[in-house]
Amino acid sequence: MRIPLYYSWRNLLTRRLTTFLTAGGMALVVFVFAAVLMLSTGLEKTLVDTGSDQNVIATRKGAGSEMQSGIDRDQAALLETQPEVAGGPDGKPLVTRELVVPIGLIKRGTNKPSNVVIRGINRHSLLLRRQIYLQEGRMPRPGSTEIMVGSSIAKRFSGVGLGGQLRFAQREWQVVGIFDAGATGFSSEVWGDVDQIMQAFRRPSYSSVTFRLADSAAFSRLKERLESEPRLTVELRRETRYYRDQSEAMAQFIRILGITLTVIFSLGAVIGALITMSAAVANRVAEIGTLRALGFQRSGILVAFLAESLLLGLIGGICGIAMASWMQLITISTMNWQTFSELAFSFTLTTDIVLKSLLFSMGMGFLGGIIPALRASRLNIVDALREG
Repeated sequence: MRIPLYYSWRNLLTRRLTTFLTAGGMALVVFVFAAVLMLSTGLEKTLVDTGSDQNVIATRKGAGSEMQSGIDRDQAALLETQPEVAGGPDGKPLVTRELVVPIGLIKRGTNKPSNVVIRGINRHSLLLRRQIYLQEGRMPRPGSTEIMVGSSIAKRFSGVGLGGQLRFAQREWQVVGIFDAGATGFSSEVWGDVDQIMQAFRRPSYSSVTFRLADSAAFSRLKERLESEPRLTVELRRETRYYRDQSEAMAQFIRILGITLTVIFSLGAVIGALITMSAAVANRVAEIGTLRALGFQRSGILVAFLAESLLLGLIGGICGIAMASWMQLITISTMNWQTFSELAFSFTLTTDIVLKSLLFSMGMGFLGGIIPALRASRLNIVDALREG
């Protein structure tokens, strides 16, 4: 005979206080577990969404990021002439030569400096990044010391509002526009004319060359040909692959650190579940003896108490996920290890994280309940009735 699931649920409701405290402890652990995964996923999504599969980014061989790269003008010109490059609305190759350098800006509220990426762009930069649109103001004029800033920069730093002025590289730069790049890394950048920025920072070469493919399937052949071209010292990556590489080290660090802390915290939650279920068994010895006398098998007792513990874990998991879901409303900023500059991103909750969190919480319930459940199933009928 099998004991119905309702029996386990009813016992949890009977012990409301201990159920609440134990499930609450599990919920807090699941909250931390889910928040860590959401943080890592949010970082990866922000950087991966920055790129497009149709775009190819060329950097110097061996350079981990645009900040470490250098492509001279002759190589950039050679890249532009490749037949695989798509044409723009003006009939010219849809290519942008860009320079990426860090500058220091003062954060609002703290008045502390922090590094921000300034990107030198040309007329095709926005055509290659369709997720970007001008929110306020206008585009910087070519050949001028005008700049536009990402929406995340405008919110978090001083002096970067529309009409504001910034001083860096011994020049005054006028903010003439604010652009929105959605949940991408471009929202944490400052953009200006590439030639003016190269002159101001005395840089003789570009950081990268980005272009759109006329046929996305031609990437492998193009990569093989150009990376073996003796006149070039470049590495080609799809833009999505490049930005995924940028997020890999930091996302891995967040996951390892967060999961290590979660495992430590989960030990307390498992011990709490173990104590709760052990107390439940101790208080229901006579009840267990009666169930055995009525014909319920040891396996039925084991399953009933284990189901009770798993339900406890499930309740904690659902509550923890519900709490973690509110973290999606928060945008945080941290240093991008590849560019040593600030990057703003949000917590991101996915179906995969929900399933992993529920499995984790029920795993805690299983570990906390298996020993008391085995003890309950092994009670002798006569001794249980006599003790009761």
